[in-house]
Amino acid sequence: QVQLVESGGGLVQPGGSLRLSCAASGRTDSRYTMGWFRQAPGKEREFVGVISWNGVLTYYADSVKGRFAISRDNAKNTVYLQMNSLKPEDTAVYSCAATQAPWARAASGLVREYGSWGQGTQVTVSS
Repeated sequence: QVQLVESGGGLVQPGGSLRLSCAASGRTDSRYTMGWFRQAPGKEREFVGVISWNGVLTYYADSVKGRFAISRDNAKNTVYLQMNSLKPEDTAVYSCAATQAPWARAASGLVREYGSWGQGTQVTVSS
């Protein structure tokens, strides 16, 4: 399995930007598709987006499309979530997750398709 640690969360004003990082360790020689999820207080975990193991494919939830972008640097075993034009409703704990499922299943955004999870990092969008 792969171990995941997120960083980069914090407090940002509406309209601002933030970049989250997800560092992987352990079995990083495997080809993992990486997803980002978020969970707001009192709500279910929500799919944000996903990137293929080679970075060629990405897919986003409609709620963040055009504002968020996922990238990865496999040499550094790190995946990034660039968040722009942030809104108060983006406030949540953001977690990264790894899967070796086929792309279609990974892009479904279903939590059960992902086997390894980080602890999450808090993002608060408020003035």
